[in-house]
Amino acid sequence: MTSEATFTEVFRREAVRITASLTRRFRDFDVAEDATQDALLAALESWPQGGLPSEPGAWLMTVATRRALNRLKREANYRQKLEALSLEPAVRGTDDRLRLIVMCCHPALSREAQVGLTLRAVCGFTTAQVARAFLAEEDTVAQRLVRAKRRISQAGIPFCLPSPSEVGDRLHEILSVLYLLFNEAYLSRTAGTPFQRDLAEEALWLASLLGRLWPNQPEILGLQALMTLHLARGDTRFTAAGEIVLLSDQERSRWDASAIRHAVALLHQAAALGHVGPYQLEAAIAACHAEARTYAETDWQQIVALYDMLLVLTPTPVVRLNRAIAVAMLAGPQPALDELDRVSSELSRYHIFQATLGELLARAGRQQEANVARRRALDLAGNRAEQSLLRARLFREIGPSADQPVEPPEVVLDR
Repeated sequence: MTSEATFTEVFRREAVRITASLTRRFRDFDVAEDATQDALLAALESWPQGGLPSEPGAWLMTVATRRALNRLKREANYRQKLEALSLEPAVRGTDDRLRLIVMCCHPALSREAQVGLTLRAVCGFTTAQVARAFLAEEDTVAQRLVRAKRRISQAGIPFCLPSPSEVGDRLHEILSVLYLLFNEAYLSRTAGTPFQRDLAEEALWLASLLGRLWPNQPEILGLQALMTLHLARGDTRFTAAGEIVLLSDQERSRWDASAIRHAVALLHQAAALGHVGPYQLEAAIAACHAEARTYAETDWQQIVALYDMLLVLTPTPVVRLNRAIAVAMLAGPQPALDELDRVSSELSRYHIFQATLGELLARAGRQQEANVARRRALDLAGNRAEQSLLRARLFREIGPSADQPVEPPEVVLDR
């Protein structure tokens, strides 16, 4: 019997490759994306009875190609599209996935459409999962995705990389999407495993490919450094049973020292280009953690200063939340609670905000209020590893002492 977790892993690994390959062959994103989804649904019906094929990717590609051809045969412009596609067998282009991301991030689409399409086509989310990410109704999101795909077709958005002159205008959205992909892998809220290293490494590979295509872009280097630093400690973030190990408790001797050095070198390379951006600052914060020999030696003053700079460039509620955590380590719970008050309305439904609020309230001796926040965090958390940690904190009998670290379930990556 094929487990749901196994299918999800195959889905994540193959869906974007198949969608990108079919888009390149048929020059029609709508056809490619629908055919890929049809193939995945066919797998859901077939694999539980017959078992996982020896080459699931080839199985899915064959079914998806057949579905795409069948649809094109029903369309009036089939002959023209058939003549346009390559007669060579579909092969994995080294930058097909990047082309797909760039197409989904075209400025002709709204930001919501860009993110929704990327979640579907690149991150492998189902429509229901996209709806949960947007806190919206599934039917509403499905209609939004249909309109976005129609827009790609009507506007003639090409399946290609932007020219060097266009990179500056498009780079922010492209990097945001790669960061989104990395975040989903780093602490997955939709897969059976909390950390999908292969998907995270895929996001880093795509960021590295961007760097080779468009050198001398400091924010590309910053994102590469940020991903590398987090992956350097990836193997210490969970127990064998899948339980979260907080940053303060991770075995630092197991962190990848060569990867950390490489990431710091990327940051120096970015700094030499003379333009500081948000990804460079986030990577510098991650480097402060990675280079500290022990948690007690973490340079919280430097981290707060970096967050102050980040707030100037990216004044979002999530950045303020991260800064509040650093402030708590430097100045105690009350100044940090004051900071959280400023973003409580925007982040009240964000589980990491509620988890952080619970820890700060507990540290301030307000245990009853802390447990209310922890219960709220538990209700909102969508990852089993986070839920397990929050449940343990909620039901422990003795609250934290004044010198315990204040950490949310994980380092907050998303902005």
